Amino acid sequence: MTSSSTPGLARFNTLADDEATTALHEVCASAAWGRAILSRRPYATTEALLLASDAATAALPPKELADAMAGHPPIGRPKPGDPASSREQRGMAGATEELKAEMLELNLAYQKRFGHVFLICATGATGEQMRDAVKSRIGNSPEQERGIVRTELGKINRIRLTRLATEGE
Repeated sequence: MTSSSTPGLARFNTLADDEATTALHEVCASAAWGRAILSRRPYATTEALLLASDAATAALPPKELADAMAGHPPIGRPKPGDPASSREQRGMAGATEELKAEMLELNLAYQKRFGHVFLICATGATGEQMRDAVKSRIGNSPEQERGIVRTELGKINRIRLTRLATEGE
């Protein structure tokens, strides 16, 4: 991660609050997370922004964590018109129909067990790796899974914030 200010970070620091809120909502659907990031502007470095994100993600109460997860589509079914989800889930784009069907079945079983979407930082992962992850995590306790989900959400938020902070370079 870059340790100096970037043009994208400078732009983010100077956005009107409503514009910054909209940009942050595209990173993470939790309003509490967005407010926490917004309240600490301006950021001197991208790393400072990422550390604020880490702290805000760690502090999310259960309802806000659920809101954050609700902003993510199931693996293999990115939201139409959502370039971030499509980019992050690229590993499923070339998956066989058999693998896609298996992921759909696993996603549904996971959602039935835990009550929320299977969340994984899918950037750079293959369809098989994502399938193996859901298979290995479906047996976790709800407490274990909440901890893993929070970690995965933090990774996703970091990737998306880095992109926001470096846009236009």
